[in-house]
Amino acid sequence: MTTNLEYYKVFYYVAVCQSMTLAAERLMISQPAVSQSMRQLEKALDTKLIVRCARGIRLTPEGEILFSYIKQGYEEMQQGEQVLSKLKNLESGEIRIGASDMTLQFYLLPYLDLFHQKYPAIKVHVTNGPTPETLMYLKEGKIDFGVVTEPFAEDETMDIQVVREVEDIFVAAHRYTQLKNHMVDLHELPDYPVIFLEKNTSTRKYVDQVLEKHGVSLNPEFELATSDMIVQFALRNLGIGCVMRDFAQPYLEEGRLFALRFHQMLPKRHMCVVTNKQLPKSMAAARLLELLRSE
Repeated sequence: MTTNLEYYKVFYYVAVCQSMTLAAERLMISQPAVSQSMRQLEKALDTKLIVRCARGIRLTPEGEILFSYIKQGYEEMQQGEQVLSKLKNLESGEIRIGASDMTLQFYLLPYLDLFHQKYPAIKVHVTNGPTPETLMYLKEGKIDFGVVTEPFAEDETMDIQVVREVEDIFVAAHRYTQLKNHMVDLHELPDYPVIFLEKNTSTRKYVDQVLEKHGVSLNPEFELATSDMIVQFALRNLGIGCVMRDFAQPYLEEGRLFALRFHQMLPKRHMCVVTNKQLPKSMAAARLLELLRSE
């Protein structure tokens, strides 16, 4: 297409207004400029598009045909600008997040609440899964960012921000009271039924690594999908559960569970917000990340 797009814009308003004068007002240019643009367009197309009449102008049959296409295209461009403006002003849009039960409940949820209050029109999609799955989705561009727990394999595509500490503890109920008032050695754990998360989680990987460093190998009595369930199993005296302290804290305060004390404590780890450096972020996702990083 060799014709100046500005000519088509002028033609659109002339056809809509059916008046050179009104078109000039809408375009905020002079009437002679409108007339000149129309002459240039007709010359470029070698076709008469408008004729003057007592009430202004009317389209020729050829002008009607051209206008049917110009109208559709121009109005779709206007709609596109409106959508883009809404995205820019966070009046619409969506965010895709990957998070585990742990990171969602004990870090992300309050921020999502605050963000939703500020930008209620933004749709937030949370894909719930363990850290390895979240990082895979991030690499594939299926999510804007992930909130995960260490340990995980880092690579050059990741931008990582540590956001809070994580403390892993072993908890038990009254059946194991004999372990409550003295220091326990990690090597004693194989003597008791233990309750762990499944092996595809960063938490399980971390605890296994720490135990292995101390020469301890465990065959858990129960392997569960969520930390909440580990707490429930421990409350029913089904074994000693390994969880992030936050999950057990209400029951520790009530005295229904107690935390075992070890000579070799599990080192603390971290929750991290991870983005993919190679992929662009939506305006909504960028704003939520700003909120997370400002705290």
